[in-house]
Amino acid sequence: MTDSQQQDLRSDEVRAGTTTGLGAPSVDVTDSRQNSLWSDAWVQLRRSAIFWIGAVLGVLFLAMALFPSIFARGADPRACDLSNSRATPSADHWLGFDQQGCDYLSNVVYGARNSLLIGVLGVLGVLLMGVVVGAIAGYYGRLTDSILARLTDIFYALPLILGALVLLRVGPSTGLPIISERGPGAVAIALAAFGWMTAMRLVRSQVIAVKSSDYVAAARAMGASDYRILVRHILPNAVAPVLVYATITIGVLIAAEATLTFLGVGLQAPSISWGLQIAQGQQLLRTAPHLVLFPSVILTLTVMAFIMMGDALRDALDPRQRS
Repeated sequence: MTDSQQQDLRSDEVRAGTTTGLGAPSVDVTDSRQNSLWSDAWVQLRRSAIFWIGAVLGVLFLAMALFPSIFARGADPRACDLSNSRATPSADHWLGFDQQGCDYLSNVVYGARNSLLIGVLGVLGVLLMGVVVGAIAGYYGRLTDSILARLTDIFYALPLILGALVLLRVGPSTGLPIISERGPGAVAIALAAFGWMTAMRLVRSQVIAVKSSDYVAAARAMGASDYRILVRHILPNAVAPVLVYATITIGVLIAAEATLTFLGVGLQAPSISWGLQIAQGQQLLRTAPHLVLFPSVILTLTVMAFIMMGDALRDALDPRQRS
């Protein structure tokens, strides 16, 4: 290799954010670009009323899930008295009582834990499958991309609710410990199994757009492994749209869990969730409408909070959306 070629290679190495041949640290252009992106996004988010409304609601419901006894005013959701059955809200019991005479405020508060847990676990599963499959398909391309794209199309043909419903129905007969019992883990797995395809498409398109960049070519010329190129140079440029999608999807999965539970294939008693409360209160809608109203309002506000944060984050990370 001539001196001029070595000099060009060192220049490419600096642009790629790697180290020089002598081991001295160099300027990381990729990190600088990412830092600038997030700095500009934070400036936009601080000015967004939609983001702050969603963030405040999200933090409130997260605190409710983590510390339910504080929000439930010390009431036990399983301490019931049939003499209080379906009693309406009062100064002492803000949300009244359910059909079994249990304090309804404590039930609604404790229902936040399972609903948010399923939403977060489901999104983690969606990201795990979507990022891995999308990165492999976009980076290697050709036959690998074609096979994984067709596999994704097969899952796309099954609606989220229908696919999760079928999996939770047949789960007890499969013998798998996690799916055989309809707990939060089983519901999260069922939702993630049929909800990862959009994340895969987002990651795949970003990887295809980035992998032909000069700094990726320079890293490859320096002998970097495929894993290092993907993790160090390509995926950081794909995280923005995936993060937006994940934030919105938390709300979508929380609503999907409530739908599955309402249909009788999600969580089951003695678990506590908003979906169970809505399902149990529907038969008493005429005589005790508060049994459906309160969990429905909280569920709606939770879903809305994550969607609002996702929309604000999308606008902040997309320069075309900035005023």
